[in-house]
Amino acid sequence: MIYMKNLKLTQIEKRVEKIKRELQNIGQMRPGSLTCQYRNPKDKTGPFYQLSYTHKMKSRTEYVRPEYVEQLRKQISEYKRFKELVEEWIEFGIQHSKMQIDRAKKDK
Repeated sequence: MIYMKNLKLTQIEKRVEKIKRELQNIGQMRPGSLTCQYRNPKDKTGPFYQLSYTHKMKSRTEYVRPEYVEQLRKQISEYKRFKELVEEWIEFGIQHSKMQIDRAKKDK
């Protein structure tokens, strides 16, 4: 990530606009983590997939058929990218706001 103390207002604004464009390209998304479990862990036989996630402060676990694993991996990846972009946008928004306030104080 860019070190924000050295950024100017216009640089922050440009990066926020880029983040907005990137967010428009986010596809289907789903929170959680996908793991492969075994019915017999000792012998590693009987593999199955589980999706675990928390939504609205409630933990959930779902079984996933093997044919949907790749689709879910992509959705989980999209969700992680979404969260990263939003977090970055918030950080830039805070920095931008602080810089505007500092500038207004100096102009008085």
